[in-house]
Amino acid sequence: MMTGLALIYAAAAPGAYADLAAIDRQVAMFTGAAMGEEGGAAAPVDRRLRLRPCGSGLALSWRTAARDSVLVQCGDTGGWRLFVPTRRAVPASLPVPQEPAVRRGDAVVIAVEEAGFSVSQPGEALEGGTVGEWIRVRPLALGKGRPAEMRARIERPGLVSLPLP
Repeated sequence: MMTGLALIYAAAAPGAYADLAAIDRQVAMFTGAAMGEEGGAAAPVDRRLRLRPCGSGLALSWRTAARDSVLVQCGDTGGWRLFVPTRRAVPASLPVPQEPAVRRGDAVVIAVEEAGFSVSQPGEALEGGTVGEWIRVRPLALGKGRPAEMRARIERPGLVSLPLP
């Protein structure tokens, strides 16, 4: 009975668990940035964790090539591992996705323009895209047979242009 009480006391004694503040310091040294700073840990390791002390030392590595979190591992037999999220830079302005100017199946005007003249004919978009993108189009058949596909640049909704060689 006394042995059982001693084990319970030892488990609850200070130092019976890994020092979470020390893990925070090691993560800061690994990332090269303080906690809360760009590139550093986003937050401290959860203080509710009760991890066994690691006798073999901790191994730290990036979880992914994106460096979005640090993998902390204890190499002891039956060891543990945890992931510490990092604070990533937020771009000043994220690109706003553009609405497609042309969608697949839309009727378009296929235009060829040069200084002094312009030729156009109706066609069909075989792909969708935004202004400035190149898409496949097909002129509407005027005679027999199916016209060949071509690539054209979207100028605005409903208008695509072909470059002259």
